[in-house]
Amino acid sequence: MARKKILAPRYNLLIEPMFLAIRELGGSATNDEIRDKVIAALNLSDKVVDEPHQGQAPQRTELEYQLAWTRTYLKNYGAIENTQRGVWMITPEFSEVHSVDAKEVIKSVVLKRSENTDKKIKKKNLQDDDPSNDGVEPPEELEPWKDEIADVIHKMNPFAFERLAQLLLRECGFSQVIVTKKTGDGGIDGTGKLKINGIFSFNVAFQCKRYIGSVSAGEIRDFRGSLTADIEKGVFITTGTFTKAAREEASNMGKKQIDLIDGEEFIDKLIAYQIGVHEKRIYEVDREFFKNV
Repeated sequence: MARKKILAPRYNLLIEPMFLAIRELGGSATNDEIRDKVIAALNLSDKVVDEPHQGQAPQRTELEYQLAWTRTYLKNYGAIENTQRGVWMITPEFSEVHSVDAKEVIKSVVLKRSENTDKKIKKKNLQDDDPSNDGVEPPEELEPWKDEIADVIHKMNPFAFERLAQLLLRECGFSQVIVTKKTGDGGIDGTGKLKINGIFSFNVAFQCKRYIGSVSAGEIRDFRGSLTADIEKGVFITTGTFTKAAREEASNMGKKQIDLIDGEEFIDKLIAYQIGVHEKRIYEVDREFFKNV
């Protein structure tokens, strides 16, 4: 069966725009900043931006899937590197470089991978739908065990998911976190307090959506409308994604700001705080070392 034609630009078409985006953002940027900058640079439509990825990881859009592979190619090429906090930066070696050539990046990465694995070098078809066909290690964001976490979360009882969100918010520094179990509460699933730098406190309300799909701008507006006068911040948590319009609505400067946590970020935070996961160390054999010892 033929793979469904995707609307989002493939990773090879995103390599140069991503590098330029990070440069324009001062040489470092988060995943969200990179995504938004690339969307603006390529003038991508909402339909393209919101297209869901058809493979694994249902909480990711096709654009985010392609961007994850793009970051991996640029990282393996040596042009960018990332920190433990998910910030990407241009490496010192490329600090004076103003642009990169996508074909050269892919050729270099594939060649390096082929040499390290003693595999016959194959000519790369840049129009290939699947960037994993060249044998390059998948991005950390696309690790199979993350899909397992997503599957477990999607199968949780809705109230259990709210309790999981409650636990995570506590780990993130919230206190007095209360899950609302009554119905007809105007979309608020819980409340809590967040203290910044041990001085400033904010009353926060949160809503949890445990499903596969995208949260719309209308749902953001409904949630904002449910916030009472004493609530200073809103947090919308979903195991899915947010549409481009939803993100724009959440950050509308003329309205009360809503912070967003999508499925991928939710899983990243579970990993960061070791909630329901345990780190397992593995080793990779350095074949070049043994060849030249």
